[in-house]
Amino acid sequence: MANSFFRNAFDRVVAARERQASRYVTGALMYLDNETLATLGTSQEELRRKGATRYVF
Repeated sequence: MANSFFRNAFDRVVAARERQASRYVTGALMYLDNETLATLGTSQEELRRKGATRYVF
């Protein structure tokens, strides 16, 4: 029982950090121009749908 509790808690922390990293990367990509995004295979609209958050630094 104790092992599954800690495993579940760890999995939830990892999932939360993955979501945070995804938002950060998506926000950083929002600063790129449309031409560069097209070469990466994405667009501003697709990034907006992913829920980008722009960060100051």
